[in-house]
Amino acid sequence: MPAITQPTLELSLQFGKDLESTQHLRILSRYFVTQSITACLERLKCQASFTVRVVGLSEGLALNQSYRARSYATNVLTFCYASEPRALADLVLCAPVILKEAEDLNIPLKDHYRHLLIHGALHALGHDHEVNQKQAKIMEGLEIELLAGFKVPNPYAP
Repeated sequence: MPAITQPTLELSLQFGKDLESTQHLRILSRYFVTQSITACLERLKCQASFTVRVVGLSEGLALNQSYRARSYATNVLTFCYASEPRALADLVLCAPVILKEAEDLNIPLKDHYRHLLIHGALHALGHDHEVNQKQAKIMEGLEIELLAGFKVPNPYAP
């Protein structure tokens, strides 16, 4: 992706109709989502147009089944359509899965959302932890660095 001087983000923020709790709506303000993704854009010096959609369990399950042939809802799905000259992607966050993970890990829901927004944005910007160990370490390192900027602890620490 060519280097640019002013990273910018065009953001569409959507919430599915089957969300069970408004706590997700309170945490995921336009400012919070923009701030999280813009940190990635600034670090990688790129521009993007993203749609971030927060969904309930049924929509998360349907999307994961349709696009990944997996019979469960996952925390974040990234659909990347273009990388140059501007990244174009959809990020889908499954609110009930993320809430359960945060509870199971005993971490603040806000921190987990921040991590998954950054994780999904990095996927959209060309990073992939599933290619090999080296790529996974690079992506993890970027996530840790970006999260530290928000005072969020390392999610990969034991």
